[in-house]
Amino acid sequence: MKAIAPLILLMSLILIVSACSNEESVANAEQSNPGKPAPVFELTDLEGKTHDLSEYAGKKVYVKFWASWCSICLAGMEELNTLAGEENDFVVLSIVSPSSNAEKDSESFKKWFKGVENTENIQVLLDEGGTFFDEYGVLAYPTSAYIGSDGTLVKSSPGHFSNAEIKETFESIN
Repeated sequence: MKAIAPLILLMSLILIVSACSNEESVANAEQSNPGKPAPVFELTDLEGKTHDLSEYAGKKVYVKFWASWCSICLAGMEELNTLAGEENDFVVLSIVSPSSNAEKDSESFKKWFKGVENTENIQVLLDEGGTFFDEYGVLAYPTSAYIGSDGTLVKSSPGHFSNAEIKETFESIN
């Protein structure tokens, strides 16, 4: 009788674990990429137009989180401008967080950005207060987020990546 109790307990645990993993499989059946759904954002650009992540449903999205005071970010602006101006199978967005993490306030940032050369193709979205920086787990600048066409946040990595590296990463993302 004593041997049966641990066996019943073990079988119950196996049943619970398999039921949980089955629910996860069903939930991920709609996803074609590994990962969790990307946090949805609704942010305004420098001209005041609202951009909602859901607008890009069915498209891959590259998001670069950066700051005006970050020398690595600034050194990569021309390359980001080139990437944003090319025909790619993904959308290129950049997000800054005015008035948080030592970033300028919105008006000062807009004025400053107008003076930055080689940025005409870069779509800059303003994350007032850094809500989405937090939701995307941004801990360093720059940080790149790769979102699949199914809305899955496939990868988020700090540091600068060349356009070739970004394109190569998207080759493996649906």
